[in-house]
Parts: sequence; C-alpha cells; structure tokens
Amino acid sequence: MESTRPVTVPGGSLEVRSGGGDRTGPTLVFVHYWGGSAGTWDEVIGRLPPGQPTVRFDQRGWGAARELPGPYHLDRLADDLACVLDACVPGLFVLVGHSMGGKVSQLLAARGPAGLRGVVLVAPAPPEPPATVTEEYRRVLSHAYDSPESVRHALDRVLTATPLPETVLATAVRDSLAAGGEARREWPSHGIARDITGAVRDIAVPVTVLAGARDVVEPPDVLRAHLLPYIPHAALTTVPAAGHLLPLEAPGAVATALGEFLARLR
Repeated sequence: MESTRPVTVPGGSLEVRSGGGDRTGPTLVFVHYWGGSAGTWDEVIGRLPPGQPTVRFDQRGWGAARELPGPYHLDRLADDLACVLDACVPGLFVLVGHSMGGKVSQLLAARGPAGLRGVVLVAPAPPEPPATVTEEYRRVLSHAYDSPESVRHALDRVLTATPLPETVLATAVRDSLAAGGEARREWPSHGIARDITGAVRDIAVPVTVLAGARDVVEPPDVLRAHLLPYIPHAALTTVPAAGHLLPLEAPGAVATALGEFLARLR
C-alpha cells in the first residue's frame, strides 16, 4: 500500500506517494518523463519485490502538480526533487529517471546529495544535446501534446515501438494532456537543448542506463555518443524490441534491471 503526503516546494506543494518500506536497502525514487506522471511507473512498481520502498510524484506543471507556478526549467525540477528527498527519504536511495526525468536526475545526482547510492537512467535525455535537436525538431515537438489526436500520433508513431494496451494508452494520453501550457512548452523550448555535461562529470555513484533497441527519440547510439563520454563509469544495457516508453512498453525489463542494480549495490 502507498501513502500520500504533501511536500512543500516553492509556490505550493507536491503530492508524494510512498510505498513499501518492509525491506531493507535503498528507496527507489522515480522521476517521470515529459508527458508522464507518477502513474507512469505503475507497471514497474507492481513487478518489484513486495515491500520494496518507493517514492514517486507528479513533477511541477504536470498532473496533480499542474497548478504549481513556474518556472519549470530543469534546475527548478531538480530543486523540487531535492525537497521530496529531504521530506520523504530519510536514508539511502536510488534515483530512477525516465527521459526528461533522467536529465533532472542527472542534475540532482551531480549535486551529490546525502544518501544517494546510485542512478538508473531509463531512456534518458543525454547531457549533451545531439545534432538532431534542431530548432525545427523542437518546434514540431512543442506541438506533440496539443490534442488527444496529436498525443496518440506521438505515442503510436514516435514514442513506442510496440502497441500499448488500450487502458495504458488512454492513461498516457490523459497524462500528456494534463499540463499547463508553460510547463508543456518548457522542455522542447529549452530543456531538451540544454547542455549539462559540465555538471554530470561530478556524478560519483554507480549509474546504469537502459535504452530501447528501437527507440527513435534517444537511440542507443545517441546515448553512447552523448552520455557515456560524460559519465564514463555508466553501464549501458539495451532492451530488445522496445521504444522510448520503457516503463510502459517493457515494465518487466525495467523492474528486473532495478532488482539487479540493487543487488550489485548490496
């Protein structure tokens, strides 16, 4: 069972969901993608061992945190994550960040917070923007979540390599539309193009990276070229047949990777 508590952040509060707690070891702290929510991790968490401590929340500007004021840039999101950690994670923890949430997690990890034991980056946005992140690409991306139809097109044609169950697809569409305009635009306008290579060199804990073999957003070769050189101790694993939305397309593979990562830490 999960419990929910408000965590004070600048401008209001975040509703943070905490689960498990019957097992010893680090808490898994989940950070969702641009268009996602705390619910993005439902299928992953459901496959973890019973009692595994977990923490998750809707990021500023999304879902239950839609009304929180901006700015919505990466540093503010990392600040929010730090507030969640201070309030809800008294001991050791592992950051688990997906896509945009992966870039937020990299920034927070680079600060070296007390208790951080490792980082799992799931189809992460790399610290160095690749050459494909052009102004035209960002302009098109900024309209991906304009309507239910545009969201379904993005999910079916770009973000996934395997069909999602209709219930999962419907939830993903709802989540992608559940954002204020400024929060929705911040990532394609600024966040995706921001170079954070200077910061991530300071990440000192173990890092594992999961990449979908058929991901066209952050392909394995992009992560090898634009992430691994700056976090050289990171280990990259490719998930066969999967696209960008690994928590939805391959939750079992993500849960297995998390279990193996925790086992190595022990």
